[in-house]
Amino acid sequence: MRIKKYDFNYGRRMLMEKAAKGVGTAGVLAPLWPMIGNAADTSKAYPDELLSISMFTKGKIKPGDVISAANVDAVKDLFDPITYIQIKNQGRKINVVESTKDASKLFPNQYLKATLKNQGTAKFDDTGNIVGKDGGPWNGGNPFPEPKNGLEAISNLTLAWGRHSYSQYAIRDWDIAPDGSEAYKYDFVWCEMNTTARADGTVYNGKKDLLRYQSVFFTSPSETAGSSFLNTWYYDQRKFPDLYGYLPAFRRVRQFPANQRFEPLVPGITLFLSDAWAAGDPMLTWGNYKIVGRQPMMGCISGINFRGGYHPNYERTVHGGPKGTTFFDTWFELIPECIVLEAEPTGYPRSPVGKKRIWIDARNGMFVAYITYDRRGEIWKSFEPAFAQYSNDKMTIKDADGFPDWSWVYVHSHDLQANRMSRFSQVREVTGGYKSKFSEQGEDVYSKYLTTQAISRLGTG
Repeated sequence: MRIKKYDFNYGRRMLMEKAAKGVGTAGVLAPLWPMIGNAADTSKAYPDELLSISMFTKGKIKPGDVISAANVDAVKDLFDPITYIQIKNQGRKINVVESTKDASKLFPNQYLKATLKNQGTAKFDDTGNIVGKDGGPWNGGNPFPEPKNGLEAISNLTLAWGRHSYSQYAIRDWDIAPDGSEAYKYDFVWCEMNTTARADGTVYNGKKDLLRYQSVFFTSPSETAGSSFLNTWYYDQRKFPDLYGYLPAFRRVRQFPANQRFEPLVPGITLFLSDAWAAGDPMLTWGNYKIVGRQPMMGCISGINFRGGYHPNYERTVHGGPKGTTFFDTWFELIPECIVLEAEPTGYPRSPVGKKRIWIDARNGMFVAYITYDRRGEIWKSFEPAFAQYSNDKMTIKDADGFPDWSWVYVHSHDLQANRMSRFSQVREVTGGYKSKFSEQGEDVYSKYLTTQAISRLGTG
């Protein structure tokens, strides 16, 4: 039996004190990362009320319950403001599950190993960029597992978005209008390959001056199929990526300005390139980073959110909104410690975004909620991800080493001001036969998906 040594509010007080003092160490009762390194029970790092939604709410909410408009006020402070509005006013419901206590389920295995191997060796050079112990590009994993400031916190998100050296996401998107009708539906593929900061510790093709290649191409419907975009990111985070696009109507590749990052890729979708991973722009093109708090948070990180085996294409059931189709069915849990980070787009004088706020799980450095504000300071959009180890009671997808893989499974991208919802899910396969995968698997993905020549032929076959 675990003897209760601390009063009910001890954990929350300690998180607030850590934020005020600028303490970066994750954990309340004990430092978290030594426990992760030793494969110990990480629940020992936190008091009971930060690991049990039932204790946190004094029995008002417990695993197995559904959060709805009737009871959401009991946990209002555990949601970002847009998610609260969705539940309170728009018919959204959220299933509650037990908190994850095994930190290994919060990473791809290779990425976790790289984080542990390289821990303590990252630093900023005189340009503000991150270098490893050899003075070259970062060697892989989270450079700052226990960030002490906002720039360290955003580094963990920016350097390796999907936490695999290569990721290919087959995505099905539904864009829901304010009246609840389906305004648009798209199939598209998002490819991202790190050249540096790779989980395997290598540098792709000697490209030390680059961070990643990233492309997105649409395969359905027919009037949009073939629309393709390519981002080439420099390792120097002061530089804007080279952004190219191919639109079938013009039959040519053209270069886009940096400010195009704050516009929809195709009609009806609320996703901007800037939104990706809450770090869609080079981190030094934003500024005024500051950690404004630490708190527990409800987040969608449980393995039950992986729907492999429940649907042949991993698709999700829906509910809520005017016609019962606005939100995915999801399972949330209490995350014991989140870092609350704010930043401003200092490198984009014409950006419609005035500020962003990001809630980051202190255990794995990944965001669990993200909202933007317009130039007037009004709340504008939310970008809610769900992550999961790809293992449930029906099937498991394993990596090359035999460990369950890990990735995102869905996103709600909600423009609150226009009340337009883009909900998209990573599925098994989309139109054109493109499938999700998390490694190159011997394929020349660079030539096939990540060049200007490639984007001119993608999306239609």
